[in-house]
Amino acid sequence: MKSIMRFLSIIIILNFTTLTIAKDELRTRSNRYYNVVDLGAKPNSNIDSSNGLKAAWEMACASTGRSTIFIPQGRYLIRSALKYSGKECKSSGINFVIKGTIVAPTDFHILGNLKTWVSFEYVDGVTITGGVFDGQGAGLWACKRSRKGGCPRGISTLGFANSKNVEINGVTSLNSQLFHIVINGCKDVKVQGVRVIAPSDSPNTDGIHVQLSSGVTILNSRIATGDDCISIGSGTTSLWIEEIKCGPGHGISIGSLAKTLNEAGVQNITVKTATFTNTQNGVRIKSWGRPSNGYVRNVLFQHLTMVNAQNPIVIDQNYCPRHKGCPGQDSGVRISSVTYKDIHGSSATPIAIKLDCSSKYPCSGIKMEDIHLTHKNEASLSTCANTAGSSFGVIQPKSCL
Repeated sequence: MKSIMRFLSIIIILNFTTLTIAKDELRTRSNRYYNVVDLGAKPNSNIDSSNGLKAAWEMACASTGRSTIFIPQGRYLIRSALKYSGKECKSSGINFVIKGTIVAPTDFHILGNLKTWVSFEYVDGVTITGGVFDGQGAGLWACKRSRKGGCPRGISTLGFANSKNVEINGVTSLNSQLFHIVINGCKDVKVQGVRVIAPSDSPNTDGIHVQLSSGVTILNSRIATGDDCISIGSGTTSLWIEEIKCGPGHGISIGSLAKTLNEAGVQNITVKTATFTNTQNGVRIKSWGRPSNGYVRNVLFQHLTMVNAQNPIVIDQNYCPRHKGCPGQDSGVRISSVTYKDIHGSSATPIAIKLDCSSKYPCSGIKMEDIHLTHKNEASLSTCANTAGSSFGVIQPKSCL
């Protein structure tokens, strides 16, 4: 009897051990881990680490289940554009965990006229957590300011195109040559705890740009840059922006729209609980003064604080730099159902509210509720052109609707 019991015990132990090994093997297969240093990346900004980061992606894509790409502390020079495509991926999702800094070359001619420095296309379930992307844009900005010519357009730092189920957490984008983060043709993207840092005179360095995308959420982020903190392009729907600190920068802008005649509309946009400090604008809707089939509708700007913003609330449908390409100065973009609610603070200019809408397609359904904006601790002004709407509660400056 004792021999039988001993035999059964051995069988149970062997089965348990086999099951444990199987579980461990399954866990390893389902969550592959790739350290870029093991694959040739060097945490020294003098040595190009492009191949190490490319190899990590290729191996992660080839793995089943979820994979993790780890970039330890250090400065990793990336001298070529990294293009991560998910078309051939077997992985159900890839996590980038970044402790270090990804560094662009100081010579802006090396990247030249490439579109995006680190780009993701057709990916599903990619998460980027932490890390710094240093675009080293100062040299290109100086070239552009010199007006001597010979300067490339510049390259955006981090881009997502035709992707879904993406998360960007705690990432810092520093001194991008051009746009910092671009979300184009994507669905269900969450951006949280992002920091964007660039000087106020850095040209065309939009913090986060969204276009042709739906279900994008941008939360709890601080953006200081030389252009729009957040720019919203054509085809953007169901965008939620909350807890944003903007400044310096050009504010949060819908547009420029009417870049082309047949342009997708913008709708269901919410901007809540944001602070604009020493910005060129607060919240702005901007379109070229030319024909377009585009539209803007169902927009809410709520719980906003302006601290010395030059143009706290502005609609500009007569945008036409250098007065070219704007026949008749009539914008075809139809703007409707835009609500401004609980917006307070200070304007750096006497006119705190300027609504300059299309004479051909006037703005309609504009609502103002509980607005209190002053200029040098005195009453500010508002102006309206081709605008219809209503006001509720206390409105300062006096409503022009």
